Amino acid sequence: MSKPIKLDMRWIAAIAIITAAALAGYAVAMRNGHERLRNAAEHRLDMVGVGLENDLARYEYLPSLLEMMPGVFALLADTGNPVLRDEVNRYLQGINATAGASNLYVLNRTGIALAASDWNVPGTPVGTDLSFRPYVKEALAHGRGRFYGVGITSKRAGYFLSYALPRQGPQRGVATVKVNLEEAEAAWKKLPGTVLLVDERGVVILSSREEWKFRPLSALAAPVLADIASTRPYGAATLRPLDWRVMKNPFGNQTLVSVDGIGYLTSERALRQSNWHLLVLDEVAPVRTDARYSAITAALGTSVLLLLAMVLWQRQRAIHHQLASRTALQAAHDSLEAKVATRTTELRSTVELLGDEVEARKVIEADLRATQNDLLHAGKMAALGQMSAGVVHELNQPLGALRTLSDNACVLLEQDRLGDVRNNLQRIAHLVDRLGRLTHQLKAFAYKTSPVRVPAALQQVIANAQFLVSQRLRDNGIELVVQVQPADLAALADEARLEQVLVNLLGNAIDAMASSPMRCLQVEAKVADLMPGHCLIRVSDTGPGIRADILAHLFEPFITSKPVGTGLGLGLMLSAHIVQEFGGSLRAFNLERAGACFEIDLPLNNPQEIKSNE
Repeated sequence: MSKPIKLDMRWIAAIAIITAAALAGYAVAMRNGHERLRNAAEHRLDMVGVGLENDLARYEYLPSLLEMMPGVFALLADTGNPVLRDEVNRYLQGINATAGASNLYVLNRTGIALAASDWNVPGTPVGTDLSFRPYVKEALAHGRGRFYGVGITSKRAGYFLSYALPRQGPQRGVATVKVNLEEAEAAWKKLPGTVLLVDERGVVILSSREEWKFRPLSALAAPVLADIASTRPYGAATLRPLDWRVMKNPFGNQTLVSVDGIGYLTSERALRQSNWHLLVLDEVAPVRTDARYSAITAALGTSVLLLLAMVLWQRQRAIHHQLASRTALQAAHDSLEAKVATRTTELRSTVELLGDEVEARKVIEADLRATQNDLLHAGKMAALGQMSAGVVHELNQPLGALRTLSDNACVLLEQDRLGDVRNNLQRIAHLVDRLGRLTHQLKAFAYKTSPVRVPAALQQVIANAQFLVSQRLRDNGIELVVQVQPADLAALADEARLEQVLVNLLGNAIDAMASSPMRCLQVEAKVADLMPGHCLIRVSDTGPGIRADILAHLFEPFITSKPVGTGLGLGLMLSAHIVQEFGGSLRAFNLERAGACFEIDLPLNNPQEIKSNE
């Protein structure tokens, strides 16, 4: 097999291994994410289910109170007596004031409401024929009934509990309690995910999302629609079905559904006291995002391991070649000794030829050792750069500021200026905290995590960056001009990481103007004119500008115009990546007059407020 074919097979094998690691990482993360969602959903189902069942059962004692009042049965016997009606109305009003139900009323055997706790409120059921309602029919037929629906007179949904009066003996009427479940429904809106209560027809009757209420999970059959039309449980609702589609879940046993094109993981539980089902829906998009990050991390980790294995293999191969060369040289030397003993007459000529050959071999061996050492050094530096280059690059400026502040503190302490010393120590503490945040953010960047975007005041961020490079500005005689319009301009970003980007850009500008006769550094922040909802930060200098051959590759790793030993070529690449994580971009171009300009585009904290202020 030829060498190119062997190399191709190695690359194919490496890509296959990396792909398998990424797929395995994705699958494991998806299973773990689904399991976390399932456990959280089960806890919410327990909490919501117990609370709902308690709300439904807490009013079952009320009908027994009505059986104890003779006036109720007197009214059922003499339905037209206004004195009895007023007495029972006030009695029901007093009981309900203590119980706290939505309504409490009494109906006769024909289904006419005779008295109610809300008799003096508009929308009272008193005088209304409710015989068509299922809870009335069930109470007269079986002694008790349950029903959830929209009130005929009040137009408000509730849970109806009905009981025959009396429970033993001939039935003379029906006592009904209406329970308001809106408070429980409002509490669901504070929980994560979406909580649904589905009745026996498959219609959502309670939901933490108002737009899903009174909508069936699927199209209802004609007999069901006919029953709904006769009992009117959902009022004037159109009963438009949800776009509910059950999908296959390859990462667990839970039901995966799509509603209006959004994927949800569904957990379900039946209520003991009814044919209702309680559902909890959690979006799976965050789990997929975490799984993608896990796949990327697994692929990168596998790539690093494969690179380390390749470096070790190359090293072993080089050592093997070196030993083979030494063995060959020793064999030639032994052969030469034997020939010297037998061919004394050809000694001089052979020695001269052998000397030339030995010298040539020494030169070749020296070149080989140098090449091998360069390869080993490059491999070591690449690994070292991956682990520590970013940290070293971003810690230099704050460490320099710490040294300056500590020296100043000593001088101020000798002058007994304790207030200024305290201010310096507070600044040192702030820088130490910032170093902690920087190392935390750089670690998060190495593992591909997304920083938290919060409102960052650009005036303060620029001031912090200016403080970190103030000593270098003074040492190089550079004038810094800062313009922020409006003064309270804020962008969605991480303050420490944005400050890190500005320090890097200011430091590059200072280096670029080292040999310029005119040294002016300008930082400008304003609302973007051509991009609504965004702001621009421009850092421009009066240096020689950026070479054309570097400008096209400026944000690639290890690209730098600085002398060897003064820059790694990683700062701009890291800065561009940080700005992209904020949802923005970093651009560079040369100015017409002289110098270079770096432009940062970031989303505004509150675009509408900025627009109204303008």
